[in-house]
Amino acid sequence: MDTATPAVTVALHDGASVIASSGQVDARRHGELLLPAVDRVLAEAGVKLDAVTGVVVGVGPGPYTGLRVGLVTAATFGSALSVPVHGLCTLDGLAYAAGQGGLEGPFAVATDARRKEVYWARYEDARTRTGDPAVDRPADIAAELAGLPVVGAGAVLYPEAFPDARGPEHVAAGALAALAAERLAAGHELLEPQPLYLRRPDAQVPKNYKVVTPK
Repeated sequence: MDTATPAVTVALHDGASVIASSGQVDARRHGELLLPAVDRVLAEAGVKLDAVTGVVVGVGPGPYTGLRVGLVTAATFGSALSVPVHGLCTLDGLAYAAGQGGLEGPFAVATDARRKEVYWARYEDARTRTGDPAVDRPADIAAELAGLPVVGAGAVLYPEAFPDARGPEHVAAGALAALAAERLAAGHELLEPQPLYLRRPDAQVPKNYKVVTPK
């Protein structure tokens, strides 16, 4: 599952292929849409929740509010089912999906970070990220990414900085699950299911905040 972008996306993978998936794009309803999507995917696959043997969750980067919905839900399922919970960079899932769609490297991935910024990373190919994810204004990285295709909604939002925008715009849990299954089968360790925020949340305690106590 992934809620790091406006897409609320869930998939069920049997270790070889995706057997059911769901995806809805709504930046303000992650908490409302995620659990019904899980139910829908399980029903489509004809299995019960207790058949799940592991959970993979996108760790971002992404905005604080949406991202934590998926991470908390994944942790809850892991605890309730006593199964492992694996983290995977959301940008890696997008890169992998772009590769499945025929895009060859090198290229970059960019998602909307709001505040007129993007979360982004460069890739040598669909499976190989060449550096850590970052958050920047599009104009500040346009020269660095000049000549490269850029995958994701961040590229679509800022065509002046990323003229060669490619799909998919949003991550799909099916691609995330397929990449995770591939890496686990190869004996690679995945990330801890901890959020990759890259910056502080928008909501903060006001400066010079005064605590009022009763006399």
